[in-house]
Amino acid sequence: MMMGKPIKVRGAKRLRNKEVIPFTRQLASMLGAGMTILASIQTLGEQCADQEFKKVLQHLSDVIEGGAPLSNGLADFPQLFDEMYVNMVIAGEQSGEFAGIMKRLAAILQSSSRLRKKVKSAMTYPTVIVSIALLLAAGLIQFVVPVFAEMFSGFGKELPWLTQKLVDVSEFVKNWWYVIAGALVAGVVVFKRWKATQAGHLAFDRWKLKLPVFGILNQKAAIGRFCRLLAQMVAAGVPILKSLEVVAGSLDNYVLENSVLAARKEVEQGNQLSPSLQGKPFMPILMVRMLAAGEKAGKVEDMLESVADSYDEEVEVMLATLTSLMEPFLMVFLGTIIGTIVTAMFLPIFNLGSLAS
Repeated sequence: MMMGKPIKVRGAKRLRNKEVIPFTRQLASMLGAGMTILASIQTLGEQCADQEFKKVLQHLSDVIEGGAPLSNGLADFPQLFDEMYVNMVIAGEQSGEFAGIMKRLAAILQSSSRLRKKVKSAMTYPTVIVSIALLLAAGLIQFVVPVFAEMFSGFGKELPWLTQKLVDVSEFVKNWWYVIAGALVAGVVVFKRWKATQAGHLAFDRWKLKLPVFGILNQKAAIGRFCRLLAQMVAAGVPILKSLEVVAGSLDNYVLENSVLAARKEVEQGNQLSPSLQGKPFMPILMVRMLAAGEKAGKVEDMLESVADSYDEEVEVMLATLTSLMEPFLMVFLGTIIGTIVTAMFLPIFNLGSLAS
């Protein structure tokens, strides 16, 4: 429910990661202790150290004092409180179980944040190693190889094949660096524009799901998030059609989003959720069958939570395994890149006798 024009917040990403989870958790505790929503928001605003988030809390307080529900104020800040957050708050306001739903929200946000940090941490290490290797290689080719090439030119004999190729690469980079830089910038711009199109977005997200190892990791993380969010929203009293619509938009993958929305259409026509999800792209059959068992037993929310826990555990195990396997692989990669360049530079020196004769 959007009330008027969205209010932009400076540093929204930082606030979402740093302030929204503690705010949700503390609000749930204060409501559980019997405080009113207005008193809770005002208290949190008084003790808030971040001036930007303090302004957000002041706005929420003003909205409530004006007689509107908290969800109206939250909807004014879509950068901080997404559709899932707002709809769960609406469900809490309508059901009268506001404290319990805020507690559920805090648990969802904490779980998602924890898993996201683990994925980010696992991806940071290889990114740093590859970046270091490329920077070292570029530095050696641009600044060190030309010095060796000038020294070797005085020998008057043909250089070893590997050394000659390295010198050729160095000369090319030295003479055409602006073309290379321009091509890289143009490539990034073209890629971003292509990815911004519907077809590009769909193709890129499908590619991410088909990647070896990482594709399975992305799929499991997204499916776990789908199950957990859907379980919490349904348990909070949000209608299933609205829940599916909201959860689909939070999956951060266009292919999976389309699969969920296609299933939603079938549910809207009167079908159960499990057969509606069956056969949709990248929807695991295990998840579908477990969901069907939950529907048969009348415990859909519990089964979705169980599936979410299972997938989250698998993601954590995969991340730990990947981290341990990538370390030696990346060391070999770094050693191969730098070792090849160093060997090429010193190979003529090893053959100095034949070159100088």
